[in-house]
Amino acid sequence: MKTIKKLSLLFLATFAFVSCSDDDDAQQMQEQQLNIVETAQATPSLSILVEAAVQVGLVDALSASGDKTVLAPTNDAFTAFLDAKGFASLEEVPDEVLTQILLNHVIDGSNIMSSDLAGSTGYTTTLASGPNNTNLSLFWDGTSGVTFNGTSDVALADINTSNGIVHVVDAVIDLPTIATFATSNPNLTNLVAALQYADSGMPTVPYITTVSDAEAGPFTVFAPTDAAFGDLLVELNATALTDLDTATVDAVLTYHVVAANVQSSMLASGTVATLGGDITADATAFTLTDANDRVSNIITSLVDIQATNGVVHAIDQVILPPQ
Repeated sequence: MKTIKKLSLLFLATFAFVSCSDDDDAQQMQEQQLNIVETAQATPSLSILVEAAVQVGLVDALSASGDKTVLAPTNDAFTAFLDAKGFASLEEVPDEVLTQILLNHVIDGSNIMSSDLAGSTGYTTTLASGPNNTNLSLFWDGTSGVTFNGTSDVALADINTSNGIVHVVDAVIDLPTIATFATSNPNLTNLVAALQYADSGMPTVPYITTVSDAEAGPFTVFAPTDAAFGDLLVELNATALTDLDTATVDAVLTYHVVAANVQSSMLASGTVATLGGDITADATAFTLTDANDRVSNIITSLVDIQATNGVVHAIDQVILPPQ
């Protein structure tokens, strides 16, 4: 609470007054709002963020005019992040890595207020790059405060600057993996449970390790929602996933993974080769049909969830192997 109060007082000082002259050399005061970088420079608790922007040459980009929303990690957040990654200092972080980390905190083209996120969840994209130069996704949850990718909470919201909005956050938002989005979205808990259950079989299938590995893939994952898994249990006369053997769950999951980064705009009608076998896509109807003629709808509001190791598209029915 003390930190938030200090931040609030600091940001009350983000307006400066400068004198200007008219043709008669009369002096008058006019209000001049600080830009994003100047605002961070005026705030001691954001000094590492400023150092990072200077180190990788992003100061001009963050100072440029135009709408943008910046999630600004505190010094404590950066210190914890560096420690967790095994870096003794900011200078030890490779510039290309640090650049992507910083860009993962910038949403370009819009000034997003906390009230825009309140009471709902959703995805947006950051300026960080993923496979095929696609922009990485960012999951926000505004149902209790505002949290990004399940790990970073807004500590101070809605700081107006001359070129955008700044929200101070309490954790650095790491580059997301498929696992990041599976575990942060409350509508995909059954998918996570299925991956964990399949991993428990013998021999172990390393699903969790794979989807958590930023260097793996890239993959396309057709992710059944919790409701889809619930419908599957009814269809199979089961009460829980554990009523099925791990080999069956493993076989089912393989039909939801494609060994390529296929965004929705790249989906073509015809055969889709999953790790388990072929299914059929209809790019017009936005559906997937398995070998049993069961049709899964791709949920249009939950497509192109881009991670470093692949892309996720949510579907409303679990795909099954040939029965």
